[in-house]
Amino acid sequence: MAITAPVSIAYSPCPNDTFVFEAWAHGRVPDAAPPQVTFADIDVTNGMAERGELDVLKVSYAVLPWVLEEYALLPCGGALGRGCGPLVLTGAPGDAAALSGKKVAVPSERSTAYLLFRLWAAAEVPGGVGEIVVLPFHEIMPAVRDGAVDAGLVIHEARFTYQQYGLHKLADMGEHWEATTGLPIPLGAIIAKRSLGTKTLRSLAETIRTSVRMAWQDPDASRPYVLEHAQEMDPAVAEQHIGLYVNAFTENLGDDGYAAVRGLLDRAAAEGLVPPLGPEALAFP
Repeated sequence: MAITAPVSIAYSPCPNDTFVFEAWAHGRVPDAAPPQVTFADIDVTNGMAERGELDVLKVSYAVLPWVLEEYALLPCGGALGRGCGPLVLTGAPGDAAALSGKKVAVPSERSTAYLLFRLWAAAEVPGGVGEIVVLPFHEIMPAVRDGAVDAGLVIHEARFTYQQYGLHKLADMGEHWEATTGLPIPLGAIIAKRSLGTKTLRSLAETIRTSVRMAWQDPDASRPYVLEHAQEMDPAVAEQHIGLYVNAFTENLGDDGYAAVRGLLDRAAAEGLVPPLGPEALAFP
């Protein structure tokens, strides 16, 4: 049965999100609720979630402990995988000790990238880093290059482009996470308001899962939408971005996906970085 009431949703203009949601955004998913789409960087959508704005949001897994009373985690549509972690970049080669007391730019203080960085820094940076500066992710590499900050924590397609800025990879947060836990890396989550009701939440999950499958079945259909919102990104980089961040976990979190999310948030709670989660906090209705 079709849901006719429109659903407000916000996600980033990054290729993985536009690829995932293209079919739904253009009304090609049968019986799907019509979406009212807002594009926003992850720091903005995290804030929207904390304020209870919009029905469906792409957010950082790190923000879940603050929003799960009002929102439910959907079991699909997000970004989680292996070999796709955030990177710490510097203007010159170095090691973790070189970050002691230094100024570091991050994309959001409630981002999963920053949470992974804090867990890494606590173990690897003697005495800890210094000042943390929040910048939109596309401003971080220029800030490192220009010396405005000593290091930058980058996400998304920066994995493929940082050398164009003359920067050096100091550490890979995903490699550290996978080496110490054996789990995949949880990055971005899709959440929806619990007040929509169980029936609508399940319908939304199926809509998103169908949109993912349609994107895989006909990648050419999503390409104009992806490139329209990818700013000036090279199409080849956009393809690499999609290939890295849209995977089996996007279709279904599964046992390994849920274990990774629970592992990250429980570990962070043990370090006092986030509030602890109840045993059923991640359960989908």
